[in-house]
Amino acid sequence: MNLAAKYRYIVVEGPIGSGKTTLARRLATHLGAAPLFEDPDANPFLPGFYRDPTRHALPAQLFFLFQRLNQVRDIVQSDLFRSVTVADFMLEKDPLFAQLTLNDHELALYRQIYDHLKPQAPQPDLVVYLQAGAETLVERVRRRAAAYEKTIPDEYLVRLADAYARFFHHYTAAPLLIVNSENLNFVDSAADFDLLLQRVNAMRGPREFFSLGS
Repeated sequence: MNLAAKYRYIVVEGPIGSGKTTLARRLATHLGAAPLFEDPDANPFLPGFYRDPTRHALPAQLFFLFQRLNQVRDIVQSDLFRSVTVADFMLEKDPLFAQLTLNDHELALYRQIYDHLKPQAPQPDLVVYLQAGAETLVERVRRRAAAYEKTIPDEYLVRLADAYARFFHHYTAAPLLIVNSENLNFVDSAADFDLLLQRVNAMRGPREFFSLGS
């Protein structure tokens, strides 16, 4: 079956360094899909957050929340199923970052705003969760990092990867393909990308795993 006919709304997720945006971009191109991507460079508070998390965590988090809310609202208000959509984020993961970065009072305020504003977004037809070991994620971020990302503490990346793992361990809202990206290169290897497409197309159950040996 053609993937575009089987999956109309695909989300690729994963922590920083997992390659989610790269894979989402390649999937969107392959499927001729409408891209729905985060724009971290548009967040004016992000460089400050990585320099001084205590001071800048709340404005950085709220900026991302409103950015993601606006993008999801665009899906709700438009005819999502007129074309295939590939996103590199899901709104439900936004609280993961809030729980890691905000103090108790800030988190309580964030929760009120999130619960009040969260729209009824359509559920994805498929979520692809990219995972990798903490050392791999840290190495990738250090290798490719934008200037402000070079100050991200290793400990934060490790905690974020753990938060993602716990979130998707309990995730049941949509079919989920968990991909171990340690030995997969979706940028430079057409063979790896084709293997992923085959695995996605062959999915039958609500939760499956895909891993390639070293």
